[in-house]
Amino acid sequence: MVDIKNIPGLKFNDSGNFLLIAGPCVVESRELVEATAERLCEISQRYAIPFVFKSSYRKANRSKADSFTGIGDIRALEILKEVREKYSVPVITDIHNPDEAAMAAGYVDILQIPAFLCRQTDLLVAAAKTGKWINIKKGQFVSGRSMRFAAGKVREAGNDKIMLTERGNMFGYQDLVVDFRNIPEMKSIGVPVIMDITHSLQQPNQDSGVSGGNPEMIETIGKAAIAAGADGIFIETHPDPARALSDGANMLRLSEMESLIIKLKTIYRTIQSLI
Repeated sequence: MVDIKNIPGLKFNDSGNFLLIAGPCVVESRELVEATAERLCEISQRYAIPFVFKSSYRKANRSKADSFTGIGDIRALEILKEVREKYSVPVITDIHNPDEAAMAAGYVDILQIPAFLCRQTDLLVAAAKTGKWINIKKGQFVSGRSMRFAAGKVREAGNDKIMLTERGNMFGYQDLVVDFRNIPEMKSIGVPVIMDITHSLQQPNQDSGVSGGNPEMIETIGKAAIAAGADGIFIETHPDPARALSDGANMLRLSEMESLIIKLKTIYRTIQSLI
């Protein structure tokens, strides 16, 4: 079993708590990233939660051509690197094609493969060859058990530093449903499993061209994931989701993060005491 505690720069990795991956969907500005990172680091320290800061330097998967995609790749990556250095926390970001792997690896600690791209062999191999940790999001169209093939591509390229993330399966055209059987099935592959509790509540393909969401269920999905054995939680969060430039409909308001973490930590500790 790959040990998630070996992520470079991870604090509180011996605390016996779950891993938290959190941050705004996309780098909108230095001010947003700084404010969110500062608050998340405070919560991490207060509750001894191992924490990885997340934000995409660019959003490639957008419903409409005029949707916000980013402030510029290098500018956004430099902001992520500043967070990494200022707060001494690992940073994760998405990559979308093989050419981005080496570029992004120069700024972050973990490369994330978006769900829609989890079968893209060239992308997985390019990410693996950077030597970074790789977080592969499970496609909305595959089972947890099938993710052994995605993990296998990274391993065969010489990298066993792999995480898998559950984020729901398509349920009709405009909704997702979480099958919690996917958590133990992906853990049987021998890698840590993370639960994305915000994207799993996304309502894509809306007629407006803007994805909807069901954020009032974030706590429910988080509690169930911890109880099902998830090693970590992925949460996109924003000080004001209604004004977010991407995925605002399913992000958690930053002011609600601490309360959620307290509840999830209590459940996690209880579950661990029973194992």
